[in-house]
Amino acid sequence: MTQRIKVADLPEFDAAPYLDSKAAIAAYLTDILEANDPALLAAALGDIARARGMNEIAKASGLTREALYKALRPNAKPRYDTI
Repeated sequence: MTQRIKVADLPEFDAAPYLDSKAAIAAYLTDILEANDPALLAAALGDIARARGMNEIAKASGLTREALYKALRPNAKPRYDTI
């Protein structure tokens, strides 16, 4: 007998651990940009920032770590100049 798995029981996928090189990040970002979805782009940038280190990205961008998390969370609608 085959056991059925509910989608809701599956763990949420986290792309950040797989973004371990510039090539992986570039390929991921290219795929995301093709979707033409601003919310998906913000979430993907959040994945990339977590993969690279939020503190490092925050310092380089001039934003606080908290502001960066807020701007890049899923379903966020950050201003263009923030991105």
